[in-house]
This record gives sequence, C-alpha cells and structure tokens, in this order.
Amino acid sequence: MSKIAISLTVNGALEQVLVEPREQLADLLRGGLLLTGTHVGCEHGVCGACTVEIDGVPVRSCITHAGSCDGAAVRTIEGFGDDAVMAALREAFAREHALQCGYCTPGMLVAARDVVLRLPDADEARVREEMAGNLCRCTGYRGIVRAVLSVLAAARDVVLRLPDADEARVREEMAGNLCRCTGYRGIVRAVLSVLAARQRATASE
Repeated sequence: MSKIAISLTVNGALEQVLVEPREQLADLLRGGLLLTGTHVGCEHGVCGACTVEIDGVPVRSCITHAGSCDGAAVRTIEGFGDDAVMAALREAFAREHALQCGYCTPGMLVAARDVVLRLPDADEARVREEMAGNLCRCTGYRGIVRAVLSVLAAARDVVLRLPDADEARVREEMAGNLCRCTGYRGIVRAVLSVLAARQRATASE
C-alpha cells in the first residue's frame, strides 16, 4: 500500500512526512519524529496517555490517523516548555504528589491545561468529570485533582477581581502567597494566561 505525503506543524516546526494510510498519529510522533513524551497505553482511545493537542484541542493520538492531520498544528508535551499554564501545572503536580510512575502524566497535563483555560470557574466535581477520560493506576486521582484545583484557585482570585491586571499587578496581588520552589515566574505567567483567555472569551461574546 502506497504511503501518503502530509505536511503538519509539530511543536511549531513544519514537518513533511510520508505515512501509511492506517498509521496512527501516536506512532508517527513516537517512531517517526522521536517525540516519545507521548505515551501509548490502551491503543483504543480509552486511557488518555496519548493525549496531544491538535489545533488547540486535546485529542487521543492513538486513534487519530496521521493522514487526517495534514495541515494541522500538533502540540505534544515536549511543545509546552515555555507555556505558563503548563509550568504552573507541573509545579502543582509535583507539590501535590499527583504522579508516581509518570506514564499517564503527559496526557494528564495536556488535559489539565485545557480544563484550566476552558473552565476557569470549575469546581472539584467538574474537574473530576473533565479529567475522567485520563486514567491513572497509581495515584487515586486525589493529588491530580488537587493540583488542577490549586492552579485554578491561584488564577481565579486575581482573574475575578482584576480582569484587566497586568504583570506588575499580578505580582503585587500574589505577593502574599509564598513559594520556596518556583521563583514565581511560572505562577505569574499562568495567571496572566488565564486572564488573557478570559479576556478573549469576553471579547467574542
């Protein structure tokens, strides 16, 4: 069976590759592009370990045909290095002991970032519902849920009171919350990202 030529953007870089008609995106990412942060678990789209972003939306890469991604923008866990919300989530996951073996963590983080940006007012029940599609056999989910809620809470107070706050005001407002680990940069960037997302949503209404 002849291969298909596709062009897609992966973590900001244009990739032109040949893929088998039935090749899954996860296999292309891991085998063809050596982006092994995307993990493959169930291979049926159930466990969520393979979750990546396609055009800004979390997608199961193990059941997504690579050929269908022609022209798409794909972002794997490796592509979030400078992302403020992801930095805050990583810090929260470590602080709340939200990972043990770490196999599910890349997919968990991608899904959690979507929750933080899409549902800034989510409570515990909604976070649990949104994260239910990402399975973890180690943690019991409590640490994962606490981590997501802590990032939401850190952003929510400033976001609700000061929707137009700039970086200086965010730093001033967050100064009463001490952290010995992060240097605050990731925390401040996360709050600013949520503010920007909320401002965009308000402008589109």
